[in-house]
Amino acid sequence: MELLTTNNVWMMICTALVFFMHTGFAFLEIGLTRQKNTINILFKNIFIITVGLLLYYLIGFNLMYPGDFNGYVGSIVPGISPPENGMTPDYADGGYTWWTDFLFQGMFAATAATIVSGAVAERMKIGAFMIFTVIYVGVIYPIAGSWKWGGGFLDELGFYDFAGSTLVHSVGGWAALVAVWLLGSRIGKFNKEGKPQAIPGHSIPLATAGVLILWLGWFGFNGGSVLSADPELTSLTLVTTCLAAAAGGVVAMVTSTIMYKNLDLTMFLNGILGGLVGITAGADVMTPESAIIIGGIAGILIVFAVAFIDKIRLDDPVGAIAVHLICGIWGTLAVGIFSTNPEHTFSAQLIGVLCYAAICIISSFLIFFTLKKTIGIRVSEREELEGLDAHEHGMDAYPDFRLNEH
Repeated sequence: MELLTTNNVWMMICTALVFFMHTGFAFLEIGLTRQKNTINILFKNIFIITVGLLLYYLIGFNLMYPGDFNGYVGSIVPGISPPENGMTPDYADGGYTWWTDFLFQGMFAATAATIVSGAVAERMKIGAFMIFTVIYVGVIYPIAGSWKWGGGFLDELGFYDFAGSTLVHSVGGWAALVAVWLLGSRIGKFNKEGKPQAIPGHSIPLATAGVLILWLGWFGFNGGSVLSADPELTSLTLVTTCLAAAAGGVVAMVTSTIMYKNLDLTMFLNGILGGLVGITAGADVMTPESAIIIGGIAGILIVFAVAFIDKIRLDDPVGAIAVHLICGIWGTLAVGIFSTNPEHTFSAQLIGVLCYAAICIISSFLIFFTLKKTIGIRVSEREELEGLDAHEHGMDAYPDFRLNEH
């Protein structure tokens, strides 16, 4: 019982750290966007975590961990209650209790929609985004998660994703890609020749604080995914996580400086996040040296992915697609290359990536396209120019410090 208590306390600390990541996401998103849309972004972030938790309690947890099922989709059973011995060492090999399991996984569930929030910032209708969140977090994410973490067909195939490079980050990243494509770019993002124009965020200090908070939260995101306080695995996992983050940041900074001849802090920050996303799939099965390589490659990918996304005229204000989708795919495939577990294969990892691409692209397209043809997904030109805060919320984030924005 003493071991259960120790494990459970560690898992609850990790749960709190993952919860704190939502502060990081909020700071990052508002920092990289304009002042006139701050309330809108904060509102979405608060909506995601509150409604996400309720949905995960009502149907998500049962869909994601259905026990015996066909390997593809579980049954929707409203509400949850602890099984027999759910609060004893007999549950989860004494790693944690049933309720801790629910809360920890519930914190993960909302993250997928938060990724989309940043990508669609400054031009998406709040109502349409809320409807998307309910469907995607409530139904799509847990079904997709069950394929691996719930013991589904990808788990049986040998696909491995330790803490969610694909199951969380790519699931959000694919939806972000579809949403950005259907929404179109912000007014003024591309000139008449199609060349991207910089739309600076209003607070780089807030964005920087957001990244550092997210890095801190990753101690819980990856550290908690050990699912116990096992000293060997938790310490290795935190070391590989931090080394990948550091390598991602440094390599992205160096790469962007070589390419653009300036020290771009936002690229530095996104490189850190790319390294974190990249190591998440295999943080427990990597050597420190492999973690540095994985993070470093993620840092290079960030710089080129951001440039490519601009080139094909997709507008992602916070770099969510480059960070969460591109680096999520890389990190998942990297397990098949660098894992210390010989049972992990590149082919199984590739099949997993393709399966999640299929369900996420199809489901998010159906949701967003239906919304576009019914209630609409984009605000009017006037609302976009004057700011979503004033038109959708009737509030100003900084009433005493208004800047002149266009």
